[in-house]
Amino acid sequence: MLSIEHIRENPDEVRLALQTRGEDDSITEVLELDSQIRAAITERDDLNAERNRVSRELGQARSQGQEVSEKARAEMREIGDRANALNEQTKELGEKLSGLMLTLPNLPQADVPVGEDESGSVIVRQNGEPPVLDFSPKPHWDLGEELGIIDFERGTKLAGSRFYTMMDSGPKLERALIAWMLDLHSKDHGYTEVSLPAVVKREIMEGSGNLPKFADNLYHDDEDDLWLIPTAEVPITNLYRDEIIPANTLPLKYVAQTPCFRREKASAGRDTRGIKRVHQFNKVEMYQFVEPETSNRELEHLVDDAEDVCRKLGFTYRVLQLCTGDMGFASSKTYDIEVWAAGCEEWLEVSSCSNCTDFQARRSNIRYRAEEGGRPRLPHTLNGSGLALPRVIIAILENYQQPDGSVVIPDVLRPYTGFDVILAVKS
Repeated sequence: MLSIEHIRENPDEVRLALQTRGEDDSITEVLELDSQIRAAITERDDLNAERNRVSRELGQARSQGQEVSEKARAEMREIGDRANALNEQTKELGEKLSGLMLTLPNLPQADVPVGEDESGSVIVRQNGEPPVLDFSPKPHWDLGEELGIIDFERGTKLAGSRFYTMMDSGPKLERALIAWMLDLHSKDHGYTEVSLPAVVKREIMEGSGNLPKFADNLYHDDEDDLWLIPTAEVPITNLYRDEIIPANTLPLKYVAQTPCFRREKASAGRDTRGIKRVHQFNKVEMYQFVEPETSNRELEHLVDDAEDVCRKLGFTYRVLQLCTGDMGFASSKTYDIEVWAAGCEEWLEVSSCSNCTDFQARRSNIRYRAEEGGRPRLPHTLNGSGLALPRVIIAILENYQQPDGSVVIPDVLRPYTGFDVILAVKS
């Protein structure tokens, strides 16, 4: 959530920043509601002060044996009724303002490129060049079936379109990737592994920035008002909800593997083949709570942690800085990492790393003390995929495929898989 004080003091700056994100002008309504609330509070406080003054005078009169007139009593009741009415008005206006504020995205940082969509994002660096294979590579949807490890028809039979099943070496490869990535981030990169619920309460979704704006893209249990998480970012954000993190604790770095559930309504008709864009998938997520002064520096380290996974897997990859119109709702600055997939011949996003500044902390009422006895402050939060499993599996299958149809396992995964190659199923 944005700071109402910042909007009040810098309305033109905020309005312009939101316009670069393709947002309509909601600031005018925000400022009008804020002005009405402050005016109502001022009038209410003046009335309460007047009521207290008159009450003291009447009390003094009674103590001196003087009779209080009915007119004076009526005036007191009228002041009280008006103050109570203003209390209700303030509450109603406050709820309306809070609801509106929850729909406003974070403000992009000054060095974020301005653009309407993904075409405005900028390639920051690239590691390697797409390999030229000496045979015609196959896309993963053909490889997966020929290897007997991905079954699209049975996934559709069980749950509908954009679901799939994996068998034999397929789930073993995925399990090996998860274990290896968790070990890499916890042992080499300094993250603490955490296990999380896959369903959360409504306020948890609101705290991370997924509600109310993206309700249509989430799976919801109506009876208990619980929501299936679209990413581990959601529950990790709220680990310290309504808490003050003690001094000398930050940075806090967490890594988790969870299933992720997304309805993908916004991407209807896109990437319908294979496992590139599905409704349920596994992902390893990195998350940090950091001091504001260090957040952009820590973001660069977070990106490098995600890149390290790509490097060790031997992928050709590139890093993009997203433009204003392509960033996620809660982000103020985002880098995407894309790996090359030789079979479908395209770049696949496997990680999105963002600095959310104090946006999520304000929504979740998370604070920290910079020093013992210091005044509580809002921390900055960072998140990044470390990595998303389906597209990593795509990249391994397509880039490590051999002319005979087999797929070689990357060296770093072999201690985890227990096998070096996936052989095609004999017909």
